[in-house]
Amino acid sequence: MFGRALKAAWPLTIPVLTGYLVLGAAYGVLMDSIGYGLGWTFLASLTTYAGSMQFVAVSLLAAGFNPVNTAVMTLMVNARHIFYGLSMLGRFEGMGRAKAYLIFGLTDETFSVLSAHEAPEGIDKRSFVLAVTLLDHFYWVSGGVIGSLLGGALEISTQGLEFVLTALFTVIFLDQWRIVANRLPALMGIFASLMALWVFGPSNFIIPTLLIILGSVAAGRKLLDRKAGELL
Repeated sequence: MFGRALKAAWPLTIPVLTGYLVLGAAYGVLMDSIGYGLGWTFLASLTTYAGSMQFVAVSLLAAGFNPVNTAVMTLMVNARHIFYGLSMLGRFEGMGRAKAYLIFGLTDETFSVLSAHEAPEGIDKRSFVLAVTLLDHFYWVSGGVIGSLLGGALEISTQGLEFVLTALFTVIFLDQWRIVANRLPALMGIFASLMALWVFGPSNFIIPTLLIILGSVAAGRKLLDRKAGELL
């Protein structure tokens, strides 16, 4: 049963595979460049599994450990997952013991795949969601391991490697823009981001952006529902 779910999930996660191998490899190279080898990279990718925060953590580790600064930075960088989690409450209902892992494994890319695709006919819903999450997690860990091995064996310049994360987020947004008929929520998100960036600056705009989006969606719920109904 689970093998069929993996087979069904595999084609849908190929874009994540290509992105995570590159991203994970970049992370592995960066970790190696500050003296953290294969074991640390594997452990961090397996247990932390927060792509953007792991990249931020490289600079935090290089600068020296500061628990308070790390906690605040982690909250700011990963606050968006609160909203992902809320939107997945119904999807993860009835998942049993797998629910804790599904919450842990809900990355931006996994959210994108699960929000765009339902379990194919004849495939158990729980097995399909778990398969997508497991595959994406495996891709990320594999990418980190590859990058760490390359970083240890080759002289690789790390300049600009942190930009690969921005590039992947851009590709995910463009893919969602292409396949989703109702683009009003995306436009609201763009407007909220630009407004928060202008008011709060590039270092402090993430949480205000999320709050503005939440307020906008709550206030415009009827309009969004009507727009969605018109597109059905």
